[in-house]
Amino acid sequence: MSDGLEDVVAADTVLSEVDGQAGRLIIRGRSLDELAGRTTYEQVTHLLWDGFFDNLPADLAPALAAARVEVFAEVSALDTGLLDRTPIEGMRALTARLADGDDLKVALRLVAAPAVFTAAVVRAQAGEAPVKPDLALSHAADTLRMLRGKPATHAEVEALDTYLVTVSDHGLNASTFAARVIASTRAGLTSAVLGGISALKGPLHGGAPGPIIDMLDAIGQPENARAWIEEALDRGDRLMGFGHRVYRVRDPRADALKAAVRKLTEGSNAMPGRLAFAEAVENAALAILKERKPERSLQTNVEFYTALLLEALAYPPSAFTCVFATGRVSGWIAHAREQLAGGRLIRPQSRYVGPMPRRAA
Repeated sequence: MSDGLEDVVAADTVLSEVDGQAGRLIIRGRSLDELAGRTTYEQVTHLLWDGFFDNLPADLAPALAAARVEVFAEVSALDTGLLDRTPIEGMRALTARLADGDDLKVALRLVAAPAVFTAAVVRAQAGEAPVKPDLALSHAADTLRMLRGKPATHAEVEALDTYLVTVSDHGLNASTFAARVIASTRAGLTSAVLGGISALKGPLHGGAPGPIIDMLDAIGQPENARAWIEEALDRGDRLMGFGHRVYRVRDPRADALKAAVRKLTEGSNAMPGRLAFAEAVENAALAILKERKPERSLQTNVEFYTALLLEALAYPPSAFTCVFATGRVSGWIAHAREQLAGGRLIRPQSRYVGPMPRRAA
């Protein structure tokens, strides 16, 4: 038995490889360096889904745009009860209204759902009306327009595309494994995606980027970084944005997103100062972690620059995990389809360590 299934191989996959020793991520034969900032989310979704759906169109953009329009009808179900919940809980509840199934049409609606429902929930919680999807826009461009009610710049669309591509798939992480387990029962893609959202919601998986903004705001100035971080570690707090279960070197996704943030800051008056401040906090954190835990390699992970990027795109921290789901959903679906194509019902064994029945005298 391995605690937390550490180093246990639970599936063969053609979808992605996470090399924690080399700090490398491969998605269907392409390195992250080849994809991030160079491909659109529709293109990486096509790459992930190729061979898993019949009649997959070469250009997914029109079909995905139509799916956004279709799922927008469910926004009418937003009520006070849902608006009192967190954005990811509201988004998950609306996604649960979608029909289950295993075909391409269901898959496209599920990819559309987080983008449409997150924007609708965030706007409704701010007292603003939901914005209908635009068939003429790319997924990233429409996602930002539905959130903010106005067109995004080319740089903003490119930044969001980079993020969505970067997080689209990442081996057999907790949410992807949950999705594959559910898919193995043949419950349907909607059920598998709902399981993925529920696992992603946890602070040890996808719920960490939001607190990074809280940390940066609490530190306030670069000169406060060392004292704040040391006090947090003295309390036994977990330092969000640093360390990873698999990577023993720097998370390659952190570099991809840092480059996207830097590119987004070009021409901005406010963002360069925010980026420089974040880099100062990052450097202080890495130095302190090396001093305190020299036996462990605790490097910057994807969450740190995710927070900076999504903040720059005007997402509230409460919705950061929803945006993670917006990117990861195409990977969940690809894994679900792969599981259906050749996998058995996932049913591991457990070892009983509880008390035994008392024998009769």
